[in-house]
Amino acid sequence: MNGADLYAEWTGAGPGLLFLHAGVADSRMWDSEFDSFSDRFRVARFDTRGFGRSPMPSGSFAYHDDVAEVAREAGLGRATLIGCSFGANIALDTCLAHPELVERLVLVAPGLVGGDDDEAMRRFGEEEEAALERGDLDGATELNLRMWVDGPRRAPGQVDAAVRERVRVMQRDAFAVEMPESVARVRLDPPASERLGEIRVPTLVVVGALDVPFILAATDRVQREVPGAQRFVIPDAAHMVTMERPAEFQRLLEDFLRSS
Repeated sequence: MNGADLYAEWTGAGPGLLFLHAGVADSRMWDSEFDSFSDRFRVARFDTRGFGRSPMPSGSFAYHDDVAEVAREAGLGRATLIGCSFGANIALDTCLAHPELVERLVLVAPGLVGGDDDEAMRRFGEEEEAALERGDLDGATELNLRMWVDGPRRAPGQVDAAVRERVRVMQRDAFAVEMPESVARVRLDPPASERLGEIRVPTLVVVGALDVPFILAATDRVQREVPGAQRFVIPDAAHMVTMERPAEFQRLLEDFLRSS
């Protein structure tokens, strides 16, 4: 599919919903939503290149073109794109690159940029790179759990152990995917972070109150710059808010789909 052997699945009938996973996860993070909405919607999800059951082939590619290909293959028509973190950034890119395919946007904890100006993020990136260079995939996985599941204000023991374990499995699997040397990601130019005012579809932004500061700031910016965007902050949850608070997230999504 689009030059890659992407793992994708879809089911149901009705308006299209396409779920895009976070960078510490794969399409399994949407198990609950995939089941809950398939009786009323045409739902689809897939593992992006280098995650889950999708390998990373050599050559150049654009994540937003992969999304467009999956949407067309699944017969979604104009769909609601629902992305978390890395997946939310891809959803924004897709809306700008393929506006004919996007009916609505649901952006969960979008980052816009990598937080390079944030000291905690720089330190995290250095520690992760060092762990990967010495082959410590378990250590690198734990660093990601501390950053993206626990968040900066909680200890591991304060987080649902089942959520932590699900993310651990997905992140560890991603670290084990072989990455060819000749890979080139094609990015939007100018990037979505400079084009938020061009978004012309109903947009819902969701974030956990315990997420890292640069993500909270990014969601605030999206609300300000995307015309008509709504923003909801869910308490007692960090970056993986859809997995920590699935019922509350699904209520927000249901209300948004009915009202927009």
